[in-house]
Amino acid sequence: MSVNFIKHFASIEDPRIERCKRHELMDLLFLSTCAVLSNAEGWEDIEDFGHTKLDWLRKYLPFANGIPTHDTIARVLSRLDPNAVQQCFLSWVQEIASASSGDIIAIDGKAARRSFTTKERRNPLHMVSAWSCHNGIVLGQRKVADKSNEITAIPLLLDLLDLKGATVTIDAMGCQREVAAKIISKQGHYMLALKGNQGVLQQEVKAWFHKARRSAFHGLSHQQNEQTDHGHGRTEVRRCTQVVIDPQWLTKGAQWAGLKTVVEIESERHVDGKITNETRYYISSHEVDAQHAATIIRGHWEVENKLHWVLDVTFREDESRIRRGHGAEVMNALRKIALNLLQQNSTRNASMKRKRKMAALDDQFRAELLLGADL
Repeated sequence: MSVNFIKHFASIEDPRIERCKRHELMDLLFLSTCAVLSNAEGWEDIEDFGHTKLDWLRKYLPFANGIPTHDTIARVLSRLDPNAVQQCFLSWVQEIASASSGDIIAIDGKAARRSFTTKERRNPLHMVSAWSCHNGIVLGQRKVADKSNEITAIPLLLDLLDLKGATVTIDAMGCQREVAAKIISKQGHYMLALKGNQGVLQQEVKAWFHKARRSAFHGLSHQQNEQTDHGHGRTEVRRCTQVVIDPQWLTKGAQWAGLKTVVEIESERHVDGKITNETRYYISSHEVDAQHAATIIRGHWEVENKLHWVLDVTFREDESRIRRGHGAEVMNALRKIALNLLQQNSTRNASMKRKRKMAALDDQFRAELLLGADL
């Protein structure tokens, strides 16, 4: 059952002065969320949806002055405080998501490519999101500041999340000592990818695996796991090896809070008679359990396949040219609200694209998604 949308977002402050308020802010927010849930992609679509569904909207809110124009919708929502929107988003998510213990939380960033402005020299909106593999929803997000990168946004996002008992996975950009320390301080675990940005550490981990194999893992706690996948005309064999590491072996090993094991993933892909190989390395705060480690690493790709891909293909985010004020950030939050609602729904066996079309056509289904199955 969904939770009531209105009670969580009613606290957002209206940026307009009183004499300019012809339409209530909650009317605009409720209208926009319903419209995005129902396949709307921009301000004009939101206005069109409102005119079509005004009688239905008035079952829940007054809409005393009817439906605002798309210019009014754009002007008001683009002036909202994005931090207030994020806080309401978080309080809403915390109610619909179950406890995080045992969850895999995949963190990754994505840019809305057409949200840049040449005139104001503003970079595209870049958001770092936390994806719950257990719940299948976005747990939180944080904007990457202009002239900055994901390294500064990730710790701020971690501050917003309940990490107790969960495992955080981040690609190589987030493999930072400060990030590991924050995760451990919040009673979570981590699986951090290694690449060139941690060149020395990566080489030392590779050397540790070489040393371990040379001694046939003598005296070292370790496990190996192999998985084979077939599909889309290819076969992929993944071998996961997890070994306990002595932090003293690493140049700055003592500075990596909670570090216990290192992981090597060897991927062998067979496509059209050709074989390609790739080896990736990770550091982890988990004890040795190679099958669990492989599951965590595979789980990280959900943030790409079930969030970023869906935002681009189903919600067409990369094509959106919304740029005014905080409009791109607010619209990004509305898309993720819609995505979470659709992901949580289990009453219709359909793709997210079909569910959005169903929400556009079926008033009862839309009410169920937004306000609870009892309405």
